[in-house]
Amino acid sequence: MERPGYYGGFGGAFIPEILVATLEQLRVAFEQIKNDPSFWKAFQSLMSTYSCRPTPLTYSENLTRHFNGPHFYIKREDLNHTGAHKLNNVIGQGLVVQRMGKSRVIAETGAGQHGVATATMAAKFGFECMIYMGEVDVARQRPNVFWMEQLGATVVTVRDGARTLKDAINEALRDWATNMDTTHYVLGTVCGPHPYPEMVAYFQSIIGSEAREQMLGQVGRLPSRVYACVGGGSNALGIFQGFLGDSEVELVGVEAGGKGLKSGKHASRLASADGSVGVAQGYKTYFLQNDDGQMLETHSVAAGLDYIGVSPILAAYHEQGSIRFEAATNEEVLEATRLTMRKEGIIPALESAHALACVFREAPQMSADDVILINLSGRGDKDIFTIADALGDESWKRFITTKAEAYSA
Repeated sequence: MERPGYYGGFGGAFIPEILVATLEQLRVAFEQIKNDPSFWKAFQSLMSTYSCRPTPLTYSENLTRHFNGPHFYIKREDLNHTGAHKLNNVIGQGLVVQRMGKSRVIAETGAGQHGVATATMAAKFGFECMIYMGEVDVARQRPNVFWMEQLGATVVTVRDGARTLKDAINEALRDWATNMDTTHYVLGTVCGPHPYPEMVAYFQSIIGSEAREQMLGQVGRLPSRVYACVGGGSNALGIFQGFLGDSEVELVGVEAGGKGLKSGKHASRLASADGSVGVAQGYKTYFLQNDDGQMLETHSVAAGLDYIGVSPILAAYHEQGSIRFEAATNEEVLEATRLTMRKEGIIPALESAHALACVFREAPQMSADDVILINLSGRGDKDIFTIADALGDESWKRFITTKAEAYSA
């Protein structure tokens, strides 16, 4: 029998002694809610009235016709409140914070969606809120920074290291170690020390349970393949949990291929040869690191996918062969974003577009009898600056230039 908090040889809680009691308090609180049948019902009820659960399952007729092959279905987490799957986890953790009697929450964010979701939860429950965000991500996700601040959160720009997600996590951990009596760290993905991977997976499993029921109800069968993008892995594990026991369903996680897996500028831990097992930020998994265990810089057009590590749960499934991992390049992602907008009138987040890119690459080899399920983890309005810049939109450039000139006048 595996030790609690371990998945195969991955996971654990490699933490300073000062955090042991705080994590034990969290573990006990989480065990209590798991064993309380009324909690999940209350969680679902709150999400159905405050958010948009269950999120719809959309048949993508135009994409199906375009590829002349498998039938495309999209799980619409982009329609969840705050624009992504992130709210599922933070509302669940907010309810746990209430049980523990703490008054302050902190979080890290890369793409900004987790930060907006945490600030939203804090506003609803009346918590003080501080969000840590790398300087690079602050620049490319300015709309989300604006909304976090308007929701009442303090956004701290992290200028250490590569100034991206891993550095934001480091700063959040330092804060937590200093203020643990009053503060809960709302970790945004299925990483970190135990019980975080298990807890975040528990709340995100609502995606998979809904998707399975919707597929059987609307389509009358399970999908041939389920695709999801993978940064830390919470949206992927969320939907995969609905189908893990089904041998006829192939699960495909899509990482950030950046400028190519041989370029050294990517964030692929499992689909590339560059990931290796190590311990960092409180847990054991595959990281992008050098031979001395120093973390490497990552790259992705999507701010939410350029993380050095991956969920220990997904690492275990990778070694078991239960989930296939692929990567999509920036170029493929931008083309998939454009095609999805033009064919379906859906604007995907750049993170989610990694899953779409892999689907579009593999669909021509599939048959008309196949059914594909794609988890659209978020919407793309947050990425307007990155997408407009990457597509070289001249009218957008003129608009930004005019605005800048007006402000400087």
